[in-house]
Amino acid sequence: MKYLPLAARICLSLIFFQAGINHLIGFSAFVPVVASTGLPLPGLLAAGTVVFQLLGAIALVIGYKAKIGAILLVLFLIPASIFFHPPASDLIGFLKNLSVIGGLLMVVAYGAGPVSVESTTSASTSGNSRRLDAERLDSERIDMGSTK
Repeated sequence: MKYLPLAARICLSLIFFQAGINHLIGFSAFVPVVASTGLPLPGLLAAGTVVFQLLGAIALVIGYKAKIGAILLVLFLIPASIFFHPPASDLIGFLKNLSVIGGLLMVVAYGAGPVSVESTTSASTSGNSRRLDAERLDSERIDMGSTK
């Protein structure tokens, strides 16, 4: 069970790695696709798409700032679903994106899981904070003892 969240994060991120890399490699062909929807600033939106997809996917896989990465991907998926997979003409694509959004929201709600950079960092940080709490309690006991 320890590795299940890692497997889920990898599965969620693969599509964004693939799309982000393809959009980056074929950026000059991607911008007109974005422009064809009538959205303003297609070059900026195309660049933002690549950044959101790749940063979000990296954050998910390594489990560092995974909640922020998941939010970036949700923010990408909402307009992508509406403009590129509208339910009236691409119900399956729209529902698939909703399913991915559901998985990403689980990461937002519960974090990256035990096998992640965040859990390694928080484990060492929580150990330090426990030690600092114990030192603070000891100093309070000493202070209380000296006032009597």
